[in-house]
Amino acid sequence: MAITATTLRLTARLRKDLLAVTNQQDRALTAAWVDAWDTVALDLEAAVNEMLANAQGGMLSRRTVLNSQRLQYALQHITQTLVRLFDDAGSLATGDLLGVVRAAGEAQEAIIDSQLPKVERDKLKGWDRVDSRQIDAIVQRSTEQITSKLWPLSSQADAVIRREIVRGVVSGSNPKKVAGQIMKGAEGGFNGGLSRALGITQTEMLDAHRAAAKVSHDANADVLGGWIWLAHLSPTICAACLGMSGTEHPLSEPGPEGHNRCKCSRMPRTKTWAELGIEGMDEPASRAPDAGEWFAGLTDQQQRDILGAGRYDAWLRGDYPMDRWAVKVPNPDWRASYQTSPLPKAR
Repeated sequence: MAITATTLRLTARLRKDLLAVTNQQDRALTAAWVDAWDTVALDLEAAVNEMLANAQGGMLSRRTVLNSQRLQYALQHITQTLVRLFDDAGSLATGDLLGVVRAAGEAQEAIIDSQLPKVERDKLKGWDRVDSRQIDAIVQRSTEQITSKLWPLSSQADAVIRREIVRGVVSGSNPKKVAGQIMKGAEGGFNGGLSRALGITQTEMLDAHRAAAKVSHDANADVLGGWIWLAHLSPTICAACLGMSGTEHPLSEPGPEGHNRCKCSRMPRTKTWAELGIEGMDEPASRAPDAGEWFAGLTDQQQRDILGAGRYDAWLRGDYPMDRWAVKVPNPDWRASYQTSPLPKAR
């Protein structure tokens, strides 16, 4: 179980490569959404201005809005645009899935190899020896997850936009103020779809990456003793990921089952050299990062930012130790995930 500097370097490189893919997806989707809003906003703004020009006494009524033909045309354009955007989001994500799965699986051999003495390396099973049906199953599952979660979002975003338009009308009397509220509310509903699309595609991509790593780990179960939850230790980390970082898990356990868009990874841990039957060789000390030690080295403000004021105070009192920062929360519509645990009750 000699986690070496090479192990950590290879793991970090794999993470960097994965984030390059997901970040590129984020940029592409965001650019598409911005361009689309710029287009549909012109139609919507023209419809709002026409309604204002025809409003009796300069007052926009709900009836005027509902009866506006130009508004109905603008909304139809928005609906069609949202459907296209979500279709394109799904195609972009699923098009990258196989590459992400392969990269994760292929990298595991070198990561495991970095922990073993040379005499054990011939036991490793590379990605080329993994049953292709397992790979196909990961890609298929993730594709189905992305598709099934994205397809209803266009109608949901459309409904939000229509609701915000009506809300903008009834919430003010000044025509210019009403027009501004309508456009702001509609834009918020439109871009809310982007936020959800990003969350779904990135989360499923990350889960596929972890599933591929697990397949490779299972294939090398004869030399592995489990896996370690590895979080990227930075001041922006959430308390749940920090609390789980460094925890050890059996190979049979999927994961890391982090929260939505969690970027934590599973790092394979080899059996001890004694367990592998290697005698007469000193096993080097593990270089696995210590999350507790890392957290202790932060400034008070950084610690408070990660935990939040209430949890930070409870931690200082000894009522909120690190091993209680994460709690597994069930979710029948997705999967269970580790979330930041609630603030403990005061004694």
